[in-house]
Amino acid sequence: MAFHIYNTMSRKKEELVPLDGKKIRMYTCGPTVYNYAHIGNFRAYMFEDLLRRYIQFAGFEVEQVQNLTDVDDKTIRHSIEQGKSLNEFTALYKEAFFHDLSVLNIQPAEHYPAATDYIPQMIEMIQGLVDKGYGYQSEDGSVYYRIDKFDRYGCLARLDREGMRSGSRVSQDEYEKDNVADFALWKAHVESDGDVYWDSPWGRGRPGWHIECSAMSTSILGETFDLHTGGVDNIFPHHEDEIAQSEALSGKTYAKYWMHCGYLIVDGRKMSKSLGNFYTMQDLLDKGYSGREIRYELLATHYRQALNFTFASLEANRAALRRLDEFYFSLKEVAGSETEGATLPDYAIQAKTSFVNEMDDDMNISGAFGALFDLVHTGNIALSNHAVSAKEAVALLGLWAELDIVLGLLIPSDSSVPEEVEQLAALRVAARTDKNWEESDRLRDEIAMLGWQVKDGPEGYKLRKLSS
Repeated sequence: MAFHIYNTMSRKKEELVPLDGKKIRMYTCGPTVYNYAHIGNFRAYMFEDLLRRYIQFAGFEVEQVQNLTDVDDKTIRHSIEQGKSLNEFTALYKEAFFHDLSVLNIQPAEHYPAATDYIPQMIEMIQGLVDKGYGYQSEDGSVYYRIDKFDRYGCLARLDREGMRSGSRVSQDEYEKDNVADFALWKAHVESDGDVYWDSPWGRGRPGWHIECSAMSTSILGETFDLHTGGVDNIFPHHEDEIAQSEALSGKTYAKYWMHCGYLIVDGRKMSKSLGNFYTMQDLLDKGYSGREIRYELLATHYRQALNFTFASLEANRAALRRLDEFYFSLKEVAGSETEGATLPDYAIQAKTSFVNEMDDDMNISGAFGALFDLVHTGNIALSNHAVSAKEAVALLGLWAELDIVLGLLIPSDSSVPEEVEQLAALRVAARTDKNWEESDRLRDEIAMLGWQVKDGPEGYKLRKLSS
């Protein structure tokens, strides 16, 4: 079965086939770096990471561009409020964004262009649109895109062209769906922009949000590339406007496929600071959750469905990770020093087949996890019956690592036992020898607080790392 994805443009599942037959060139909308990214943002970045990983798993190369919007209404306003230069202000949030990506084990893109580094390319695009009659300068010096001139406007969002308000203009970077209007390509400098401006054929100013992505994507990936992704909130106006300006200029299809992930809500409600349900990555880390646990939570719901984030589900997923870890460490114990694997048992072959079939179907992650836990269930029965040889354990560990190429959370990041944990375990042995069961239990709990589990057996104790 080939890899099929849901194309927002066609509203149907299609086989993902690279334009050049071997490499998927992919553009993903990145953060606007005016604040710390929240978990709703990372829901989109996690979907894109899973997509990237599975494209590679399916045998294709990936060239990914993820932009950094470091100039727009928000970055300018907040930098002025804090008395910092635009570059100084945005640098902090760029650094925080990359730190959070690392915590979540999100694979890095090949390119992270910042909007402020592509101003010349944006000016060139705008000039081209003006020359073709798609762009016009208003009385205040700003340049707007004439949506009436582009016949395909509304093709992605399926807008009612008859209901569009012709001739009105929208200067802000975002606008509501019922306020369709000519949008800004270049914004003339105003006093509230402070010293943030660039010189252009239309005077001092700065680019609009939509032209930024068009310039960065086409400069790096070409006028037509394979895949454009983002959240459903990006469909209109952002992606619609990208299509309009890019295709009007080039006369070519902008992107072959479009993929969008659903919203993240918290406890059934829209995430909002006023409701007290707004969380950044650091907020969750401060509550004691690991990046791996958060990754599982953001990954486990199909990307096109709304993800209802709750701490109850986060705790359940923590328990699921512990179950996966127990299976992994059991295999490690059986494998011992063996390095040569045997043929996979039939139940493992079936689990891999099911996993791939589910992922091939528009990344059906719940089905993929179902196949994974079927493997764990059957494998645990075999382990309890001593029906797994050392060579089979090596083969199963190889399959585990192969599936982790896609999921990025199956193998604990650190399975070496720290010296402190080993010392506590030794003290616990001494306590048990003295039949000091109260002290033994206390030491066991202390070891658990450090992220490790003690398992006693006829040949002594073994230490296993809990989910990390």
